[in-house]
Amino acid sequence: MPTQIRNVVCTMLLGSVLVISAMLPARSQVPAQAQQQAAEPQPSEETEEEKKKKKKKKQQQQEQERQRRQQAEEEREREQQTPRARQQEEARQLQQQQQRRQQQAAQTRPQEQSRPPQRDQRERPPQQDEKERQRLVALQKQQERELQQKRAQQERQLEQRRVSQQEQQQRIRRQEQRLAEYKENIRLREQLAERDAQILRQQRRIQHLRFQQQYEERLRAQRAQLMRARYDYHDDPYYYTAPNYRYRRDGRYYRTNQYGIRKLEQALHAGYNEGFKAGRADREDRWRYDYRSAFAYQDANFGYDGRYIDQDEYNHYFREGFERGYEDGYHGRRNYGRKKDDDSVNDEWIIAGAVVAAILGYELLTG
Repeated sequence: MPTQIRNVVCTMLLGSVLVISAMLPARSQVPAQAQQQAAEPQPSEETEEEKKKKKKKKQQQQEQERQRRQQAEEEREREQQTPRARQQEEARQLQQQQQRRQQQAAQTRPQEQSRPPQRDQRERPPQQDEKERQRLVALQKQQERELQQKRAQQERQLEQRRVSQQEQQQRIRRQEQRLAEYKENIRLREQLAERDAQILRQQRRIQHLRFQQQYEERLRAQRAQLMRARYDYHDDPYYYTAPNYRYRRDGRYYRTNQYGIRKLEQALHAGYNEGFKAGRADREDRWRYDYRSAFAYQDANFGYDGRYIDQDEYNHYFREGFERGYEDGYHGRRNYGRKKDDDSVNDEWIIAGAVVAAILGYELLTG
């Protein structure tokens, strides 16, 4: 009996020891896991924000460095440019600034290519528009005066060199040939004008038809005067003055004297004036933007008298001015020119002098 009791007691004690030993590892594992989790670093939102800020700051520094390098490169290029090239670059930058100002003013209102833009009077008071227009006009006039004064001073510094009598006779014969070809083309132009007028009537483009009729009247008056004119070529200084200018066209340079340069400028002014009126007429007719279909653009002869330059060369620069004038007239802007006189009666427009210099790229020959 005592032996059985001892066995039972030992069995109970052994079971208690096994139970206690099984519970102790489980209890010790919980704090260890908690300590391990507490020891692990938890990602925080503040750390991510700091990374984003550092990344953004780095991008800004890279952009600033890129702009500094670009400005330094542009400065080096300007230093290497000739005075004439710098003048052309300044004219181009002025033109781009004017375009950016116009684009910024037009960003708040949609523009359709087939409809004329509508001004929103709530965006900016009319007084501010008028002040801005007057400021731009005054700036253009000042630049034109400076260009004219500089060119006149350079021309005075050069002695008037005469060409040989043989070359003078060659120029006169070439002039007579130009005039004969121009007179021969008059009939063809009149037939094209009548055809285009019929098309405008069918399209019900009343304002553009009125503009074309006025253009034809001015063209007929010019041709009639040309037919009656009697001209003394030997008394014209163009035919005996040596070339003292060169200008650039389609990547090539051509030479002429100051009278030829003024004829090219005349073509640009005449083209801008007619183009402005044509673009304004299409805007009033609510017609699409299409300067190439205008008879005045295709004709490109108004203001040409057959002298100093070839007809195709005059046509080229007339169309250069016409395209820019059409853009200004169609959109109601003055990016490339201004009104010839400040009064509201005269409806004549001229291209800005800085734009003329940029298009022709002319240089005074000093050698």
